[in-house]
Amino acid sequence: MLSTARLVAIVPVRELERARQFYQETLGLSPGPELEADSVLFSEDGHAGLQLLLRPDAPASELTQASFEVPDVEAAVRELEGRGVHFEDYDLPGLRTVDHVLTAEGMKAAWFTDSEGNVLCLHQVTG
Repeated sequence: MLSTARLVAIVPVRELERARQFYQETLGLSPGPELEADSVLFSEDGHAGLQLLLRPDAPASELTQASFEVPDVEAAVRELEGRGVHFEDYDLPGLRTVDHVLTAEGMKAAWFTDSEGNVLCLHQVTG
């Protein structure tokens, strides 16, 4: 039933305009029609999307809020670093990045924070 339903990840933000600018200008997402005065929806295909929802008192999440599947994680990291995005590095049991990228069986991933401190991810399926 839900496999064909439209999916929208909702990310709380403390300052909507700052967050809109980050997602639109830095990440290159295109905003869709306005839903409400306190939110912005980004959706290229009308099937999946990411919605910024104004919540001035919401703390930034330390857990990954959304992950973008890309064909080449390393190239995406370089491109976004060129736009000012700071990527996280981890050296934990079972989670170690090299040049910002985790390489694991069947995938690669890299994490960064948005303008509000929410954790986002880039991931690549490698086999």
